[in-house]
Amino acid sequence: MSNVIPDDAPSDPCGNCEADHNQLVVPPSEQDHRQGSLNARVVLVEYGDYQCSQCGELYTSIKAIQRQLEATLYGRDSLCFVFRHFPQPHIHPQAQKAAAATEAAGAQGQFWQMYEILLEHQQALENGYLAEYADRLGLNVPQFLRDLARGTYLDRINQDIESGIRSGVTHAPALFINGTRYRNALEIEPLLAAIVESGDFS
Repeated sequence: MSNVIPDDAPSDPCGNCEADHNQLVVPPSEQDHRQGSLNARVVLVEYGDYQCSQCGELYTSIKAIQRQLEATLYGRDSLCFVFRHFPQPHIHPQAQKAAAATEAAGAQGQFWQMYEILLEHQQALENGYLAEYADRLGLNVPQFLRDLARGTYLDRINQDIESGIRSGVTHAPALFINGTRYRNALEIEPLLAAIVESGDFS
């Protein structure tokens, strides 16, 4: 299978900088993969790489934060989580195919299910495993594999990468809370505190 993202994809964000690197240039929209309403008090955007260990740890933290907020008076609509692809093929050779796998699964209505499987199995992202996960989810596996082989979702993934580069993202994970870059620790407590502060939960 050919790579989905070219290995020579832009890596220098300063070549086309158009805005303050602390701000998200491309705002979340209905075209994004998201959990929650775009009208939520806090919109959390992640640029992620499925083979990145920090992204795997962040996945666990975000799930815990979602559960905590859902259990409060503010409910599940207090937070909208948006995931954008930012594979780093120069250090994570399986990340590109993994991103394509989530898009191919998403075309069959299972983006988030594949997203979770891949982040929970970061050491098993080769082609055979991807086909196994697709079968586990009940996808049309031949169509799934054709989409991967043809690079059907190349443009979609590259759009995410380009939007990240324009916002100063150079590596994954990168987070934006209500459009502002979050640069502190990725553990649950500091991230939750930043979300609560940004949402003015009181």
